[in-house]
Amino acid sequence: MLRAAIISPVALVCAGAVSGCEAGGEVSRFSPDYQGIETRLLDGDLVNFHVRMAGARTAEDVDRYAECAAAQYTLIRGYGFARHLRTNVDEEGGIWRGDAVYTISPALPRGLKTIDAEVVAADCAENGIPMV
Repeated sequence: MLRAAIISPVALVCAGAVSGCEAGGEVSRFSPDYQGIETRLLDGDLVNFHVRMAGARTAEDVDRYAECAAAQYTLIRGYGFARHLRTNVDEEGGIWRGDAVYTISPALPRGLKTIDAEVVAADCAENGIPMV
């Protein structure tokens, strides 16, 4: 015997929401305000990215913004890969700042935190995350 399931309108809205739901059935909206990228070439293949944004949900959003900047910068310099060294994130008064360092290279570098710049830049463009 089949039973019909009753699904509340809130559950349907939450199931279809891109950003998910918060407790109580309220839909949370992710509306980032990307406020800029500063790029500094430190030494040869070592690059520092300073990003600033409002509306981040967590430090991961800021880290992703810096990764997008690194991917595009890598491509601009004619390289195909980058390796993440570190990202420091802080938040004050709703403004998030990220300070990230990457190495860029023409070949896949050794290490665990490597990115294929072309793939990451395409994903960033698809998701509306600004780049250098």
